Amino acid sequence: MKHILIVDDEADIRESLEGILKEEDYIVTTSATATEALELIRDAEYDVVLLDIWLPDGDGLDVLGQIRAMGLSALPEVVIISGHGTIDAAVKATKLGAYDFLEKPLSLDRTLLVIKNAVLARQLREENAEFKNQLAEKASVTGESVPLKALRQQVKLMAPTNGRVLIYGESGTGKERIARTIHAESLRKERVFVELNCAAIPEDYIESELFGYRHGAIPGGPQEKRGMFERADGGTLFLDEVGDMSLKTQAKVLRALDEQRFLPVGASHPVHVDVRVIAATNKDLLKEVDEKNFRLDLYHRLSVIIIHVPSLNERRDDIPLLIDKFLQDICNEYGIARKGIDDEAIRALQEYNWTGNIRELRNVVERLIIMSNDKIGLEDVKKYL
Repeated sequence: MKHILIVDDEADIRESLEGILKEEDYIVTTSATATEALELIRDAEYDVVLLDIWLPDGDGLDVLGQIRAMGLSALPEVVIISGHGTIDAAVKATKLGAYDFLEKPLSLDRTLLVIKNAVLARQLREENAEFKNQLAEKASVTGESVPLKALRQQVKLMAPTNGRVLIYGESGTGKERIARTIHAESLRKERVFVELNCAAIPEDYIESELFGYRHGAIPGGPQEKRGMFERADGGTLFLDEVGDMSLKTQAKVLRALDEQRFLPVGASHPVHVDVRVIAATNKDLLKEVDEKNFRLDLYHRLSVIIIHVPSLNERRDDIPLLIDKFLQDICNEYGIARKGIDDEAIRALQEYNWTGNIRELRNVVERLIIMSNDKIGLEDVKKYL
């Protein structure tokens, strides 16, 4: 149930709104003064505050400013109420962060609609914050080995720029995670991160995936679709396995990068975008250029900054930290108590030849969690590795 705070010096309005909102299954608290309202907001969490602009001990807009300045982890949405509504007051309230502005006498239907939408807006804001936290966690890179510290330093230097990045690395080394880390530490971190695996999209569809289409250009599909470049406007576009892109598609990507605009399939007018492109591959692109499989001019556009992600065999010192993280994460996913692991088992895993890199290590840890008892030992590793 959602919690609403009504702040109004008129008892009739407080009682009337309280009764109506309780019938709508809201939890309701009321206050007649600015001082009491601020104390209530400090002590409890509210989804929406209905705040009168004229209060006996203060100005509602000042109260709004104080609410915004509290630094609460979960701010309420504030709806300003006024019996002397003016455009200036409404504009000022909006600039201070109010969700909406209601004039007295209150319309019941509009009041309920505004509260419903404000509750939804706060919920979406919280979900978005949680999503960003999850992305930040996904973007973190585990390890303290020398190669990984060097990689972190390189990312720290180039992430705040708009330079295009080409990430090299074997399959399973975490190239996507590095791309997400670059985005999370960039000036675009508040905008979207869009990913496309070029090897997973059939050739007949990759152009529409990248650039979208208009006017039902794709039979059986919707009338319009925004492509990856358009969705990533203002943010970052990650082209994974870029070495698997066809020469025809490479030519169109090259033009989009040069001009920061493109023509969706079936469209008559180009779309202008501001996109930072990060590409990744496990192929030697210069070798692919020699073999006429990759355009040299596109290679030069993508490789403003080149990053090499070390294989797991090159950073064996990080394996105990990775094992610890995977044990925690996987046990949490399964809803079971965290399993322990013997030092001998860890050493055996450090000495193993990891051809599948971090992805293979995670799969092995998951297998050991499933097949072993409470503590994973050396015999378990020998049996299930």
